[in-house]
Amino acid sequence: MNQTELNVDEDVRDTVANPTIGIVGLGLIGGSFARAYAAAGWPVRAWDVDADTLAIARIDVLAGFLRTHDDLAACDLIILAAYPDACLDWLRSHAEELGELARCGKAPMVIDAAGVKGHVCSEAFDIAAKHGFSFCGAHPMAGTEFSGFAYAHTDLFNGAPVVLTPPELSDIDRLDMLDRIHDLLAPCGFGRFSVTTPAAHDRVIAFTSQLAHVVSNAYVKSPTAQEHHGFSAGSYRDLTRVAHLNPHMWSELMIEDADSLAYEIATLQRNLEDVRRALVDRDRDALEALLADGDRIKRALDDEGERM
Repeated sequence: MNQTELNVDEDVRDTVANPTIGIVGLGLIGGSFARAYAAAGWPVRAWDVDADTLAIARIDVLAGFLRTHDDLAACDLIILAAYPDACLDWLRSHAEELGELARCGKAPMVIDAAGVKGHVCSEAFDIAAKHGFSFCGAHPMAGTEFSGFAYAHTDLFNGAPVVLTPPELSDIDRLDMLDRIHDLLAPCGFGRFSVTTPAAHDRVIAFTSQLAHVVSNAYVKSPTAQEHHGFSAGSYRDLTRVAHLNPHMWSELMIEDADSLAYEIATLQRNLEDVRRALVDRDRDALEALLADGDRIKRALDDEGERM
């Protein structure tokens, strides 16, 4: 992936003991960020398009809302946890305010949590550079097949990896940014920080995440799926878990990473065709070799993962 590793009252702001976190979007990811920070005693302000979600979160999670200039000024970190286009919409509409705060030395660090980085970072880097505030792409590698604040929980990120995609900076400025983000994300309990480019992130995530959802979604469309009860166990359960998804969100992510995902699907189709041909030809030797090759690759990947 061409990545490096990093060593791993509402109006009162204490930037040393209790940094204030602003969150845009209180779905599964944003809500879990909010719960993790609130559990650590860090004040959380948030905004969401759903007033009911905000009202529910205000009961036991939020210290306040993220609506005004003063709300922005109170934050040390703002996490954009909405869909990619919504993240950019928010950043565009608040760029002037963030720039003003930067000129006063009060601008928060801004990161996003979207599942694609190229689409978001290409514009966000330009906006941040133009207005003088700090933005870094981020992708927490955690989640469930469910969405919404109701499924958010405090330990969603505990031990999970997070990928950071910073802008082009001098070595010193880059390390300063990454160190600051590392400290500000500490209450979330991430287990590993990786650093790469937006393009490298999107190329790999098409395989590790998006392709899995496509395969699972296509698999359950077999007519035989209607007859699986009583005939299925762990293999069926594991392969179908992520067929349950948010179509609106995943279609946006996949379209924004279309070339990489299309490449992975084409590669999978070729591999499946090899198996199909061996079956049609009743060629057991060829089939055994194909299966053995996949088993070998998986074992090697597992061994490599254990060494890291």
